[in-house]
Amino acid sequence: MSSSAAVSAPASCRFAHYFVICGVDHRTGLEPDALAGENFDQSPLRRTFKSKVLAHYPENIDCNPFDQDAVNMLCMPKGLSFRTQRDDRTPHFHSFLITREDGSRTYGFVHTFYEEVTSPQIRSAMQTLLQMHHAEHTSSQSSQSCPSTSSSTSSMDSLASSSDEAESPSSPSSSSSPRTGCACSASSYDAQRDTLYASKALCLLTPMPFMHACRRFLAQLHGAVSAQQPPPLPLESYVHNVLYEVPLPPPGRSLKFHGVYEPVVCQRPGHTELPLLDFPLGETFGLLGVENLVQLFTCVLLEMQVLLYSQDYQRLMVVAEGITALLFPFQWQHVYVPILPASLLHFLDAPVPYLMGLQSKEGTDRSKLELPQEANLCFVDIDNHCIELPEDFPQFPNRAEFVQELSEVLLQHGLTADRGVSSLSTSAPRSESTSLRQLEEDGRNGNLPGDSSDTLDLLQGNATLERLQALSRRTGVKVAGLEALVAGQQTPGEEGAAGKGGVEEEEVRNAQLNVQLREVFAARFATMFADYEAFVIQNSPDLESWLTNREQMHNFDKASFLSDQPEPYLPFLSRFIETQMFATFIDNKIISQWEGKEPLLRVFDGRLQKARLHNVRAPSLRSSIYQRCTFLKESARATEQRYAKIDHTAIHPHLLNMKIGQGRYQRGFFPTLQADVLASGPPNNRWTNRTCTAPRRKDWPRQQADHLPLDNDLKEKCVQETRGLGKTTRQPKLSDLSPAVIAQTNCKFVEGLLKECRMKTKRMLVDKMGGEAVELGHGEATITGLEENTLIASMCDLLERIWSHGLQIKQGKSALWSHLMHYQVREERLEQQTDSPVSNGPERRKSESSVGLPALHVSVVQDMRHIQHMEEIKTDVGRARAWIRLSLEKKLLSQHLRQLLTNTALTKKLYKRYAFLRCEEEKEQFLFHLLSLNAVDYFCFTSVFTTIMIPYRVVIIPIKKLSNTMTTSNPWVCVSGELGDSGIMQIPKNVLEMTFDCQNLGKLTTVQLGHDNAGLLAKWLVDCVMVRNEITGHTYRFPCGRWLGKGVDDGSLERVLIGELMVPCSEEEMARGAKTPPPQRSPSQLRRISITSLTGRANKPTVEQIQEALSEAVNNTVKHFQKPEKERGSLTVLLCGEGGLVGVLEQVFHHGFRTARLFQKTVFVWDFIERTVMYLEGADQMDSLQEMAEHLRLTANTLCRYANAINNTSRSLGKDGKLQLLVCLGARDRLLPAWLPLLVECPDIARMYEDVALLRDRHAVAALVAALQTLHDFPITLESSITKGVEL
Repeated sequence: MSSSAAVSAPASCRFAHYFVICGVDHRTGLEPDALAGENFDQSPLRRTFKSKVLAHYPENIDCNPFDQDAVNMLCMPKGLSFRTQRDDRTPHFHSFLITREDGSRTYGFVHTFYEEVTSPQIRSAMQTLLQMHHAEHTSSQSSQSCPSTSSSTSSMDSLASSSDEAESPSSPSSSSSPRTGCACSASSYDAQRDTLYASKALCLLTPMPFMHACRRFLAQLHGAVSAQQPPPLPLESYVHNVLYEVPLPPPGRSLKFHGVYEPVVCQRPGHTELPLLDFPLGETFGLLGVENLVQLFTCVLLEMQVLLYSQDYQRLMVVAEGITALLFPFQWQHVYVPILPASLLHFLDAPVPYLMGLQSKEGTDRSKLELPQEANLCFVDIDNHCIELPEDFPQFPNRAEFVQELSEVLLQHGLTADRGVSSLSTSAPRSESTSLRQLEEDGRNGNLPGDSSDTLDLLQGNATLERLQALSRRTGVKVAGLEALVAGQQTPGEEGAAGKGGVEEEEVRNAQLNVQLREVFAARFATMFADYEAFVIQNSPDLESWLTNREQMHNFDKASFLSDQPEPYLPFLSRFIETQMFATFIDNKIISQWEGKEPLLRVFDGRLQKARLHNVRAPSLRSSIYQRCTFLKESARATEQRYAKIDHTAIHPHLLNMKIGQGRYQRGFFPTLQADVLASGPPNNRWTNRTCTAPRRKDWPRQQADHLPLDNDLKEKCVQETRGLGKTTRQPKLSDLSPAVIAQTNCKFVEGLLKECRMKTKRMLVDKMGGEAVELGHGEATITGLEENTLIASMCDLLERIWSHGLQIKQGKSALWSHLMHYQVREERLEQQTDSPVSNGPERRKSESSVGLPALHVSVVQDMRHIQHMEEIKTDVGRARAWIRLSLEKKLLSQHLRQLLTNTALTKKLYKRYAFLRCEEEKEQFLFHLLSLNAVDYFCFTSVFTTIMIPYRVVIIPIKKLSNTMTTSNPWVCVSGELGDSGIMQIPKNVLEMTFDCQNLGKLTTVQLGHDNAGLLAKWLVDCVMVRNEITGHTYRFPCGRWLGKGVDDGSLERVLIGELMVPCSEEEMARGAKTPPPQRSPSQLRRISITSLTGRANKPTVEQIQEALSEAVNNTVKHFQKPEKERGSLTVLLCGEGGLVGVLEQVFHHGFRTARLFQKTVFVWDFIERTVMYLEGADQMDSLQEMAEHLRLTANTLCRYANAINNTSRSLGKDGKLQLLVCLGARDRLLPAWLPLLVECPDIARMYEDVALLRDRHAVAALVAALQTLHDFPITLESSITKGVEL
């Protein structure tokens, strides 16, 4: 008969699935644990040996197959450890979990103790190993003068050696003795005189994390074999009871079952409450402190790589489970291994977000711990209460108020806000193993309940009694009450009765603190995502179509959501909504249309609905004001009531149908239990016969699942695939660690990285170009700088993870920068050998679309040198990210990385065979995806590093067909950008090219060019000015096409030129289709030349064309102000560039202007402005203006004042320049609509304009005034290059 069949039906209702015993197998003897990285320099007493699963009951159940290798590895992560009678043998407890492929979890709770080794073979083998070790150690001391080291030792090997050494087994009194030398008593063992002990583990595997209940049950079970008196029933009765006769408590109810000496109580939250968490959050806060924990919480939310580091396995588990429980309503979606066994240290090489726990060696220096990748790593040193954060780390919203509220909750429970001793802490440093500390530890473990008024009474039935007896015999000191205690004057039952209340009270306090702390975290998410449902996009009619089009669809309107958030929240939220956990949360929301809601989503939505009913916050209002959690007492009261009133009591343990002679055991030795009575449960038990209700049976397999299982297997597979990378690698498969399985795991990583690269590049293109967003109804095709910066930071993180995968030797925190440094050394060595600049072989030189600028040399090393000269960047991680941003801005990222990887010898030296960078097909696809980013323009380097010094090159290009290519005057130039200007710089005579260093100017907008009109050849005809950023390669062209000089053109000695960004147009880029239109066109030469040319027949615009252009210019200006302030760019380029408001208004004034032949001289529009001013001033002197309305008089005065101020400026502006300045000032000060009627009423208009002129059409002028009045609501600001020198 199959035992699994007998127990599979009720398994989902049972409290525990398996009871496991692990330890030393006397049949196989001592086997070195090769997977743990054996270190033969250690004493055999400190080495690790293979442990075995000695027994597990039952044999198997269908819903949770027994994974022997995984359980064995996690029950004893360091393998077997040995002690002698001189060493500390205090039992200890830890937890672990196993995540199955469907996402469900099995929890393990382990009680480890030391049991005397009775096997002569093992004792003899240990003595032989010690003798060999001492002999080798003695001989090696004489040869220490010639040490040898291997430079090829990998970082993984160093990790293994540091983490797999067992903790020192010696007692505190002997820990100060030297560890080397044969005379060390702690390292010696004599089989005749000494007693050898080996570790043994008792484990319960449960479907839900009832940590306190399992801990107390296992402690009592161990206490039964170490006590003076035998337990009331055979051990099989208690194990059978917990496996088959103790059910899971129903949601919202409590359950009591019986251990060996005292009852055990557990409770389960209801359907509307937060999910179960039985690990003490108070201990987590006590270990890290509130500030550090909030920072760690933020790292986990942003899906960074998180490594927990501690000597204590239970601390690793407590912190990991605590921090993931605080994520509600979100769930961690990636690799999750709270306890990383020594055999799986290579998994730290995983190029995906992970949350892992690594056991530290006592006394290990953090600086000596070499990790495979640290660019995006959050390192948490639990024992030292410190945390190392990644760079570019956003703060959690309202962090100060959040920390304050958490601190107040802790203080209400008697805990300090800062890290320190916690009254609820269950883990203390092992070095403090005094007798009192042992008593406290045993009491908290639930092993020794008793009367707190009599400390010695607590020793009844515990191994501590044996240690005190041995100490008393060796020292001759008599301990009062010890003999009476040995005589057993108090029965175990009385102990249980005495200690029952205290333990339960502590559990109640733990549960209440847990739920209140979690409620504070949940309230923050309820505030930030109160209206998230309004931004969920649900366009699919059914589940099939949604699954089919999942990757092509937008499920959440991120831009609208962010625009609705308070400004302080944006740095965090913009990154968080890009995470996999948020995407999965939205997926679950959409799937809930067709399937039942996922449990966490159901609870969260219920809370939001309840908040809306109580009008806690109006959905239309977004405020950064901190809102406290309002139902802490209510949540704690529900937990207390479940403990106060027990809802269910399980069947008491009872005698089983065992054969005569079964159930006997020897004191101090935990026996192998009788398998026949533990193979299955009783057929007539009301609990095992009970069938779970439909909802509970349906919910159990997905209590910890990441999504709702669908009825169709194919649908379920598709749903899993839509959830992204990391699903099948949440925890490494422990049952098979063969090279083939490890290679298969790395293949999954490679596939996942390639898929992630494809998704990220597509997202960057879509959001930048906006085509798909517009088609999906997302509004204007645009992307905010905040979103763009978030996506680029995410791409930097992806590249770091790709370059960290499969590293042979880790050097520095940034794997990418380390690779670049190796490449630079090689190229510079070649440069020295050939005495020529560094060449990149197939790399091209950028050809500019203009004549005059020398070609800009392009190379990987040159860009590296630019980054290395930036003193603002202090770390390798920062340099790598700056190099990525620079390459992306120059549209060379794919080309640079390809060139870097062409050195296959270097790649093979740095990376293992399975590394992503050595997978040729995937590498080519990866570089192709990056190449697609050349289709859009990024300024991700220029906009981020705003304080660095940048070299600029300026080239002045005259019109060469004329003789006046040079001037004898003293020319000068001033370059302005969005971040500032260079100041006026003198240009050496007869020189048309110059370079200068200046703090980053950002995107260039204007160039002021002029001279002092000195010398015989003072007239200068300039075609354009070219300015190039020598780091990014961005080249700007500033068209001029005008004379500078007195008596020529409009007599200007200074011109303000508006720039346009030139697009590289090399043949290679044209072939790749990488050329894109410039973001803002510049004014053409035709508009900037004299009035005679403007009035030519070929260039005369119609009234309709001018009105259409005006409407477009006004609309563009309005759109400019609709963007976020930080994303608007240069208003000067928008106003003065081609198609800008200034250019259109110039066309208005030029339309119908009479030809120059009528006046026998060149006439400019500014002449008409001056005549109007003279007319108004003359009318004012003759009191003609007195008859006008008051507002007209004021308007006339402002026009005169502005025109006179422009004429009186110290700048040598021409007449066209003055007109441009007047239009700009009138638009800024909202005066243009009022000035136009005055200009129309001027008598000179009839002499200077034709009858068909636009200014003589009153209806057209009225429409023009109405259009300009729409700009009154917006604050127009002008660059100083436009307005300087004008005193108003």
